[in-house]
Parts: sequence; structure tokens; C-alpha cells
Amino acid sequence: MASTFLSTANTFLHSTLSSSSTCSSPSSSSSPYTTTALGCPDGKRKFRLCKALMCDSEPSSSPVILTKRGFSTCFISSLFFSLGSAKAAILEADDDEELMEKVKKDRKKRLERQGVINSSNKEKDYLQEAVFQLSKVGQAIDNNDLSAASSVLGSSTATDWVQKANIAFTKLSSSPEEKTQVEAFNSSLASLISSVTRKDIDSSKTAFVLSATALEKWSVLSGFVEQLKGL
Repeated sequence: MASTFLSTANTFLHSTLSSSSTCSSPSSSSSPYTTTALGCPDGKRKFRLCKALMCDSEPSSSPVILTKRGFSTCFISSLFFSLGSAKAAILEADDDEELMEKVKKDRKKRLERQGVINSSNKEKDYLQEAVFQLSKVGQAIDNNDLSAASSVLGSSTATDWVQKANIAFTKLSSSPEEKTQVEAFNSSLASLISSVTRKDIDSSKTAFVLSATALEKWSVLSGFVEQLKGL
């Protein structure tokens, strides 16, 4: 009888423990909110309610944090963009001022140069004569007639039209580039006279091209290119 009772008691105790473990939620050990909701089935409803409250309450602070962070990021970005735009505007304004100054200087230089050209009729005639005489030399060399070329050039750079051309060069050359072309013209012209005197046709052609090129470059630099015919 006693053994039967003990067996029945053990069976009852086992069933009670099994029932108690069944009613407890597996997640109760990990969540403090389920310790007061171990009863069934109200415990499950309370657990779901508590979980819902937790889920609803947690994100409530997140948008505030994200909004502040986003605001700060946007503010800093806007500040950098504003500073960059302001710096670019200042640099652009400086560039515009430099460009305007350059335009003014160039315009002033052109007006001054035009005034010199308009008041240099005698020098322009000297230069026109030099272009005309040099053209005659070129035609003679092209026809292999070095005697005709020699009669125009003379025996040295002391020829009248060459001297007058140098008077005009001296008065009208204002920049280093213009003076360099004057030197090139006189140097190549001396070589031309020497080559023609020696009857060296190839050297005469080369020296003539150099002389004509130097004269043309000087005319462009000085602004006389439109004033002289035959270039």
C-alpha cells in the first residue's frame, strides 16, 4: 500500500513539475519583465504586453538622437560648403580684378602705340622704302641675278635706305622683343650683302629669308604690319 502511494505521489510530482516548466516561457530567463508573468495563460498575455511596451518605448529616443546627429552633420556640411563658396567667390573676384587690370593696361598700350604710329609718318616712309628695296633684292635672287641684288644692297649696311630703316627702328622699337628683331634684321642683312658679293646663291637665299622674316616680325610686334605694304 505504501509503495503504491509513493509511486502515485512520484507520478503526481513529475506531472506537476512538467506542467510548471511548460507554463514558463523559454525566454523568461533572459527577460526580467517575464518574472511576474509565470502563470498561464495570463502570463503569456502579460509577457506579450510587456514586450510590446518595450518595443514601443525603445525606438522613441532613437529618432531624437538621429535627428540631432543629422542636424549637426547638415550644419557642418553647410558651413563647409558656405566657406568654400565664399572662398571661391573671393578668388573669382580677384581673378576678375586682375583680368580687368590687364585689359586696361593692354588698351592703354594699344592707344599709346597707335598714337606713335599716327605721328611717325616719316619713319613709316623709311620702313616702306626698306620693304620695297628688300623685295627687289628677293626678286633678283629668285632669278639668280646676284648683280641686280648687289646694286640694290650696295657693298655694306651703310646704304641710304638701310640707314634710314635703322633710324626708324631706333625710334619706334620700345620692347626687348622688337629690339631683338632689329638686331636679327641687321645681322642677316649683313650676311646677305656678303653672300651676294661672293656670288653664293644658296647662302644669299637663306640670308634673304632671315632678313625678311625679322622685318616682318618687328612689324607685327610694333603694330606697323598694317601700315606697310608688301609684307
